[in-house]
Amino acid sequence: MPVVTLLAAKDQQKPVKIWTDEVQHEALAQMRRVASLPFIYKHVAGMPDIHLGRGATVGSVIATTDAIIPAAVGVDIGCGMNAVRLSLKAHDLPDNLYQIRNDIERTIPLGAGGAHKNEQLAGGSALAMRLSHILEKHSGISRHGNARKFASQLGTLGSGNHFIELCLDENDDVWVMLHSGSRGIGNMIGQYFIRLARREMERHQIHLPDKELGYLKEGSEYFDDYVEAVAWAQDYAMQNREHMMNAVLRSLKHRLKKFSVTREAINCHHNFVEREIHDGDRVWVTRKGAIRAREGDLGIIPGSMGARSYIIRGKGNAESFCSCAHGAGRTMSRTAARNSFTQKDLREQTEGIECRKDKGVIDEIPAAYKNIDRVMDLQTDLLEVVHTLRQVVNVKG
Repeated sequence: MPVVTLLAAKDQQKPVKIWTDEVQHEALAQMRRVASLPFIYKHVAGMPDIHLGRGATVGSVIATTDAIIPAAVGVDIGCGMNAVRLSLKAHDLPDNLYQIRNDIERTIPLGAGGAHKNEQLAGGSALAMRLSHILEKHSGISRHGNARKFASQLGTLGSGNHFIELCLDENDDVWVMLHSGSRGIGNMIGQYFIRLARREMERHQIHLPDKELGYLKEGSEYFDDYVEAVAWAQDYAMQNREHMMNAVLRSLKHRLKKFSVTREAINCHHNFVEREIHDGDRVWVTRKGAIRAREGDLGIIPGSMGARSYIIRGKGNAESFCSCAHGAGRTMSRTAARNSFTQKDLREQTEGIECRKDKGVIDEIPAAYKNIDRVMDLQTDLLEVVHTLRQVVNVKG
């Protein structure tokens, strides 16, 4: 599908370019509010999985010249995907996969508050020292809890849509795939700088179309500190996924025949900000629910817990700022999903998959998400599919 360009509603507003014609009215209005900010570079891009978010739309790519919007980066800083292919085939897996799921659930701490006693930040590690430096300048990050304690969540999954899966590709090769981010410590950093940005707007009497769009300008008091903190959280998220992947592989070795990793790990963020060069200009690019898809970049686009997922290679599309969708995208809120579906619906929609089927995960039912195949069809100019995966085991936080 060709990109849909929505021209500016006001003279000073930049255009919005989206890769779908199925957009909630509220999400489109949210995109236009972002596009009205004075430091937006060229246009705001919306991916096919676009839906309403906090401050900025999930599935949006926001390039800016000299400012960053902390709420657009969000609070699950560095959230993303990790996947490896194993030297195992489908026939190497047992007929009953419950024990494999149980092993993973016992190995990886799950849930919102999960901590890992064996994966705390080593006091002398580079990651720990960088955190100490950040907290010395911004002790307010610990306003609602001990930030160092939350940093002990390294190697933990979290809750919501975070997951670990065993999948099979089109060749019946076995893959391990997982989705998680910077956990509680990333949330604390995000919330703290969102509050700071909002106060900066009040201090300078800057009136915004949405108070969540408070921003930090380059050269201002807190800009460099935010860049340092968000980079730390993104590195923490990357290491968190690496720790979990290693733990899952160790767990599988107790249950399956000897295997090796045959595809180097793909580890990509989809909630992050980085300095990049586009059309010869150095800009900040915030991807809120989008992955970087430069030419040749490998990425992961997961479906819901009952749908296919994809390993992709980017095409480097300049109009999308070299980006693509990060998943299926929700069509309804968690509350609406819980009110609309039953455990019977969940069992039917996850038939053949070894996963939780209790009422605690009804809000993650496949029908609460967009059709992943439709999402993929809408972005053929952004990526090519390398592998198609279907899950056989799903572990939810």
